[in-house]
Amino acid sequence: MSSAIIESGNVAAALAVQLARAEVIAAYPITPQTPVTEKLSALIKSGEMDAEYVAVESEHSALGVCIGSASCGVRPFTATSANGLLYMSEQLHWAAGARLPMVMCVVNRGVGAPWSVWNDHQDAISQRDTGWIQLFAKDHQEIVDMTLKAFRLAELVHIPVMVNYDGYYLSHTYMPFELPAAEQVDSFLPPFEYKHALRPEQPESLNTVTLPDARLDINGEKRGGYMDLRHNLHHEMGMAIEVWQEIDQDFQNRFGRGGHPVVDPYRCADAEFVVIAMGTLANQFRDVIDRLREQDGLRAGVLSLQVYRPFPGKRIAEQLQSAKNVLVYEKGLSYGCQGALYGDVKSALYPYPARPLLHNFIVGLGGREIPTESLYQSMKTACREGASMSPAQRDLPQWIGLQL
Repeated sequence: MSSAIIESGNVAAALAVQLARAEVIAAYPITPQTPVTEKLSALIKSGEMDAEYVAVESEHSALGVCIGSASCGVRPFTATSANGLLYMSEQLHWAAGARLPMVMCVVNRGVGAPWSVWNDHQDAISQRDTGWIQLFAKDHQEIVDMTLKAFRLAELVHIPVMVNYDGYYLSHTYMPFELPAAEQVDSFLPPFEYKHALRPEQPESLNTVTLPDARLDINGEKRGGYMDLRHNLHHEMGMAIEVWQEIDQDFQNRFGRGGHPVVDPYRCADAEFVVIAMGTLANQFRDVIDRLREQDGLRAGVLSLQVYRPFPGKRIAEQLQSAKNVLVYEKGLSYGCQGALYGDVKSALYPYPARPLLHNFIVGLGGREIPTESLYQSMKTACREGASMSPAQRDLPQWIGLQL
């Protein structure tokens, strides 16, 4: 039997990790992530969770402990935010390159300098090319469900998974959510077994200096060089979307939740104007979409992106083939270019015959308030006037909420 609970998003994440039976927790405190690992520490101390809590001196070390744990066949977990994630950057590349299964929650926050503790997505966006799978939750229930599914995904495809959710909007607000029974989760998520786990009786040499070209191993079998290993990670990361969908279907059969694991459409079936967004911003747009349809007669919808890496370009493009205008709203930026998500969407549409008008909007950086009325007005204007704008005007990021 599942149980209903009202708690913060950080507690939701911690309880999901407890249900996943993570065996090593390593973390360094940083706002707004800290309550996740504080809760896990309390659960371990009280005996409610059988795990080792490792208090480290930095985020770099936290991920190092997770790397060592996964290498020994132990299920690890950590969490961080903002500059803490950036401090892990070297280790992010290492964990992915070593193909180590692990899960990390990133409670999204603006990156300093200037210093900020408020929400945007720049921390995760800046690390999108490290080889980690990146998921984005938009409410507390998705935090729980994504975290449980993420452990299974990581251990099936041997690629680490980052579960992202918005700082404060989700991390510190209280919402109702359901927790599945522990025995149900045990059936869904079996114990972690790693065939390359380091054992004295079965020694292996892992992640030594790799030569540019392929060579024979000690058994005379040809093994790839550095470039070949990178190709394998890229290829198998793309294939992970299919595995993620299969996991979601199994989760839905067991727990009755799921069904849109990659992109979550809202009123998109007949939509001429489609918003693409991630996290809580996608939820906020549902009110905007309803208003545009009811008050303005505009056939609008919102497509919530649940998986950012690997980028589901084909699925997004197929959803947009009947749209006239596509409006990408995001809390991140590729400096000197455009919104990172916008660039990905534009690239995904290029091979397809139907290329709707595209608009890019930058919102909410560093926690800047995002009034629903501003989203409504900007979208209504773009829908009505977008066709009269030049391609260069449409391609230029529009900043919503500037106070210059």
